[in-house]
Amino acid sequence: MASAPYRTQRVMSIQSHVVSGYVGNKAATFPLQLLGFDVDVVNSVHFSNHTGYPDGFEGDVLGGEQLRKILEGLNRNGLLQGIDHLLTGYIGSESFLRAVLEVLKTLRSSNEGCRYVCDPVLGDNGKFYCPPELVDIYREEVIPLANVVTPNQFEVEQLTGVKVRNISDARRACDALHNLGPDLVFITSIIFDRETVVSVNGDTAMTILASSRRKGNDGGDEIWRIDSPVINGTYTGTGDLCSALLLAWTAKESEGLASAMEKVCGSMWTIIKETEAQVLDSVASQELRLIQSKGIIEDPPILYKARRI
Repeated sequence: MASAPYRTQRVMSIQSHVVSGYVGNKAATFPLQLLGFDVDVVNSVHFSNHTGYPDGFEGDVLGGEQLRKILEGLNRNGLLQGIDHLLTGYIGSESFLRAVLEVLKTLRSSNEGCRYVCDPVLGDNGKFYCPPELVDIYREEVIPLANVVTPNQFEVEQLTGVKVRNISDARRACDALHNLGPDLVFITSIIFDRETVVSVNGDTAMTILASSRRKGNDGGDEIWRIDSPVINGTYTGTGDLCSALLLAWTAKESEGLASAMEKVCGSMWTIIKETEAQVLDSVASQELRLIQSKGIIEDPPILYKARRI
């Protein structure tokens, strides 16, 4: 008896877009496609380059009503059937964020199991990238509908009100996010206070946490930790890349959170290290070496092992 044909999983990715460089959908789409996913791309903004360039940027921002029109066209043509995952990143306005919730509702009306991976892009290093008013919308309306949430340290502190100084604080923050709804909380980067700072081979380390809570209190809760050396420099788009890789590897290894985490972290560290080696005296030279890292994305090195805590 012939086996059923393999169906490629589909992702709808709603994030920013830049003509030059690798942030938002430019950082997420290529890795997802390499790992075997079809990607339907919606660009929340269309900019010449990311906003960290010294001479600014040009471009347009998609509004909530425009997103609804795109959704209507896709739906009318039957193109929203069978989307398995929704991935969202940078969103710059309340109207657009609420329109994203309408997208999710529509996707789940035809596929109740559509998994929502939410990267709540609010800011980093104490600075907001978006209107602070979005914090409450994420906390009260968006995250309760998400299956997976991937904040950085600044974002998790904004969303939970927990100042993350040590591992106990981080666990409390994970619990607070789980209590809002998501089964999986993945904190992409934590630098603990000086008193509890972690080192790897003598270098200051960044900690990544993955916390899984199973519905029904069946004892299946788990939390894993990876510590990896901090790489010097500033690299835009790393969070977008990380969320895409996490979506892919947790979908492909649904029962192996530690393994998926190791692959995500190994890919991320190696890609950033490859980028660091090419950095010159320009912002453009700090763009992620994504295309050059094709082999790393497809076959991630396991550099740092996950530890269950």
